[in-house]
Amino acid sequence: MALPLMPGNSPNAQLKKERFHKSQHFIVYGGGMVLDLEKPGIGGEPLVGQKFLPKYSVYPKGEGSDLPSWVAFDKQTLRFDAYFKEPEYDAKVETHRIRKCKIFFYLEDDTIHVIEPSFKNSGLPQGTLIHRHRIPLPPPNDNQFYNVFHFNINKDIVFYSRTFTVTDCDLFTKNFLSKLGITLNEPATVPEDPYTNLRLQHEASMNPLRPYERLHPLKQFLENDGKTLRFYCLWDDTDNLFGDQRELVLHYYLADDTIEVIEVIPPNSGRVHVPKFLRRCKLPKNAPVQMKPPGAVTARTVLNVFGTMNEGKHVVLDSCDIGAATDEFYKDCDLAIGKEINVFGRRVLLTDCDEFTKAYYRFKYGTEDFTPVQHKAPPAPKPPRLVPPYNGFGSEEDSLGNCHGLMPKPVHKDFKKFMEKDSSGLNSNVLRFKARMMTTDPVHRGRVFLITYFLSDDSLSVFELEQKNSAICTKIFALKSRLKIPAISLIVFSISIFMVKNEMNAGLWVWNKSQEFKKCSANRHKKKKCSVFAEKFPITNVGTIFSKLRSISEDKQNEVRAFLSHNTPVNCGFVSFESFRDLVMGLNCGLTEHEVLVLARRFSEHPAPKEDVTLMLSVAQHYLRRNRFEDYNLLSARFVHSDRQKSERLPAEEVRNICKAFMLPIPESLLEALLTEYADGGGIDYHGFVAGLNWLEHPAPAVMTDDILKYEVSARFDGGRSALKNINCSSLVKEIFSFSPNKGEA
Repeated sequence: MALPLMPGNSPNAQLKKERFHKSQHFIVYGGGMVLDLEKPGIGGEPLVGQKFLPKYSVYPKGEGSDLPSWVAFDKQTLRFDAYFKEPEYDAKVETHRIRKCKIFFYLEDDTIHVIEPSFKNSGLPQGTLIHRHRIPLPPPNDNQFYNVFHFNINKDIVFYSRTFTVTDCDLFTKNFLSKLGITLNEPATVPEDPYTNLRLQHEASMNPLRPYERLHPLKQFLENDGKTLRFYCLWDDTDNLFGDQRELVLHYYLADDTIEVIEVIPPNSGRVHVPKFLRRCKLPKNAPVQMKPPGAVTARTVLNVFGTMNEGKHVVLDSCDIGAATDEFYKDCDLAIGKEINVFGRRVLLTDCDEFTKAYYRFKYGTEDFTPVQHKAPPAPKPPRLVPPYNGFGSEEDSLGNCHGLMPKPVHKDFKKFMEKDSSGLNSNVLRFKARMMTTDPVHRGRVFLITYFLSDDSLSVFELEQKNSAICTKIFALKSRLKIPAISLIVFSISIFMVKNEMNAGLWVWNKSQEFKKCSANRHKKKKCSVFAEKFPITNVGTIFSKLRSISEDKQNEVRAFLSHNTPVNCGFVSFESFRDLVMGLNCGLTEHEVLVLARRFSEHPAPKEDVTLMLSVAQHYLRRNRFEDYNLLSARFVHSDRQKSERLPAEEVRNICKAFMLPIPESLLEALLTEYADGGGIDYHGFVAGLNWLEHPAPAVMTDDILKYEVSARFDGGRSALKNINCSSLVKEIFSFSPNKGEA
């Protein structure tokens, strides 16, 4: 039943087409119009009887890909070994030549490249035979190109009327063709080339029946160029009139086995300095010998020369070298420490050598004994240089420099130490101690001094603190200067020994301006430095302190048991600092005041005082307002930039580093207290921290002067005495003596 001819019922295939363009079938070729029969019809559809050939090779079966061929087969090449037979018309012997070549097939675009390996003295233009491009098939299929299916082993392929026979291929090519389903043939053999055989026979006939001796001096030069053995020598010439012992240096050059001798002329010896004792040459063993006549020293010996100039000369060589010169020269195997060598009639003794020479003989000959020969007495000790006593002008180093030479040089200062220990930001690198004057005068006994020690140059200054109702005002007691150790006075031959940081410890006495001071406490920076660098401050080493306590006698340990049994039931093992100090100092084990403080600080237990956050913020804003710090937006942006996780929390160490980078004018103790208040389980709340410091948007109440001094002075110089109220003596005794205070036994 036929459908009515209405829209939607027509079987015409043109309804769904979108392309109706007509191809241009005429092209201009050679100045005229030519019909191109390969162009498609309307809309790109093939005409009747027209077939489109594939442009490139297909993918391997089962491994298809949607990628283009220039991506899927990038840098993948098939390599075939082949040869072709070239007829030869002008040669006398051979009628053809077999020329080997290699065929490269590039899978990405089906291009082919043919090269011929170069052969020595072939006389033929070798190299690239066919440049890389797509090669058409032979006629009548010259409109198509070679693809991967046209190649196989033991198969003839025609490239531009030249037949190539494929003999073999590499492993990658075999695997690739096998995946395409191509059955590979057996490898073929390459026929012999008559011209190649003729060349081999000709080269074999050129080899002499009695070859010359082959010497390779260039190989020895290339391997040992720049390598020299050095020996220290002695020539004893005392048997001759006015002769003495002469020190020499022998250089043996491994590149050409030559020897050079240089004389070491000591100063004020009266001898004329000559450049060389023996110039560089080969040193004969039996010198001096009679000079050889001309022609005696040759590489080959000529027996006879016969013939005339017209007939041609013939030379007969001596294969046994009967008349050759037989002079023996010194080699590296003839040189060793303790041996004598003949330097043209002078007996020279080898006494020592350098490290390179020792390593050379140890590696090549296995020598291990390199004991030097002692040939001269040890040098006399230098007389001591007398240094006059210090005259009081300038520093002692400057006065000592005048004694070292006519032109005094400035004193060399430790610039590296100055750069490392100088004040940087909030790190002052200054140690501060509180001290009292050691005197029996009741007026001066209560005076309190502040001793400041500068790590950059090992100098110190003394400042007297004001005491209430003492009529003593605050003043500088001693300017900044280096302090001598009083036990070592100025002695001859050396300058005074000055005090360094290792000797600045609590409980020691310091002499300054004929006054004696006893240091009572130290600031936090000093305690932190002593704990971190315990090897530089042995007085703060807890292990050393424990060793002194364990060395006490059994009677002293019984006294400790009695003291604990008396105090443990009452105070649960806790004692005051004064009682603890009296107990430890009474043991007479050599502990100093500073070591007692270190021991008490380790076993002290005290609740941390609760700080007023509002007061701390007021003091911090006071410092920021006084120094006109207003970069709060930049500070907040820096915190946000460092917060990679966007958690609004940062570690305390990173917040501290950022604050130091912005140079916040806040004391270190106050900054640590603020970071502790704003810390929680995940870090520091930097938004709240910045908001609390911002005196422009969130001003805090006014602060009193005493509150400011609390963080400026009290936190520095209290020395931790307020923290040393309760000492856990039970834990100390249990850790050191390993017995319980309750039972009194181990």
